[in-house]
Amino acid sequence: MQVTGDFLPTQPMDTPFGKFDAPGVADLTEGKDGVWEYTTPDPVAPEFYNYTFIVDGQKMVDPSNVFINRDVASLTSILYVDGDPIVDLYKINDVPHGTVSKIWYHSNQENIDRRLTVYTPAGYETSGKKYPVFYLLHGIGGDEEAWATQGRATQILDNLIAQGKAEPMIVVMTNGNISQHAAPGEGPEGMVSPNLALPKTMDGSFEKAFPEIVNFIDKTFRTKAQKQSRAIAGLSMGGFHSCHISKQYPELFGYVGLFSAAISKEQGDANGIYNDFDKKLATQFSAKNRPALYYIAIGKTDFLYKDNQDLRKKLDKNKFPYVYKETEGGHIWRNWRIYLADFAPRLFK
Repeated sequence: MQVTGDFLPTQPMDTPFGKFDAPGVADLTEGKDGVWEYTTPDPVAPEFYNYTFIVDGQKMVDPSNVFINRDVASLTSILYVDGDPIVDLYKINDVPHGTVSKIWYHSNQENIDRRLTVYTPAGYETSGKKYPVFYLLHGIGGDEEAWATQGRATQILDNLIAQGKAEPMIVVMTNGNISQHAAPGEGPEGMVSPNLALPKTMDGSFEKAFPEIVNFIDKTFRTKAQKQSRAIAGLSMGGFHSCHISKQYPELFGYVGLFSAAISKEQGDANGIYNDFDKKLATQFSAKNRPALYYIAIGKTDFLYKDNQDLRKKLDKNKFPYVYKETEGGHIWRNWRIYLADFAPRLFK
């Protein structure tokens, strides 16, 4: 009997996509009355944790805990420990709440209907106002549900807006798997098993089609449809997409965030999106197009750390301004929630 979770020290795990920080594992000890136990050597720090049990080599969620997360194809039980201002943002507090909708749009490029998760801030339905839009992108294997569940994005935005730290905004959580209609089980593909190896995820197809999403959102919601009122950010593959979308369409986004971005990890380029990187970057940072904020954040032990430092060197060499945030740890949701909580208050000021 063992327990594994991100409240334990991480251990490196090799994957086809690089070295990830995997949750640690601890043995349970059978106590009186047949109850198996584990006690951490130190108090557990405040955080939004995920854990599972390992019984005779088989992983299983906690049968006494009904609260479960899905991350790609893994199910984990949730453990929440409060007592920290940042972690408090992840809670459902007694504040005005926004609305989360599942919205379908038609992709002319792929000729399929695709699903988005859209957060509108508290009061949107009755205010009559127009709002800025923040496009928030997931990592490889994720989908339009990842940021709203694992990332606690809706709670973070509710709390930051209620505290007056972030502007009321619409947040669009896309599905970056361009060949996919929607999250597994939510589209015509049926109950397919989630996996990382989906086609066309990093070949330029998603980036090429992204203006379709922007146009749909501007037509469907009350938006401030101009560059200074649009932001784009994402984690890992979503950071890769954000980097390339923002330089491919420098007229669209005034704010750009790269969270543990998978820089230079393209899997082909059927659409010419990744060509002439330096030239397109220079255009993006020209006096005409320069974003109000270009934000890079990464953990010290992230397997993508060197790639992100190489991008910083390129920006420094050309005197392109950016904000940099570095945290402990690696390629983990704990960091990405921190980056979102730090990035969102900087938008649309």
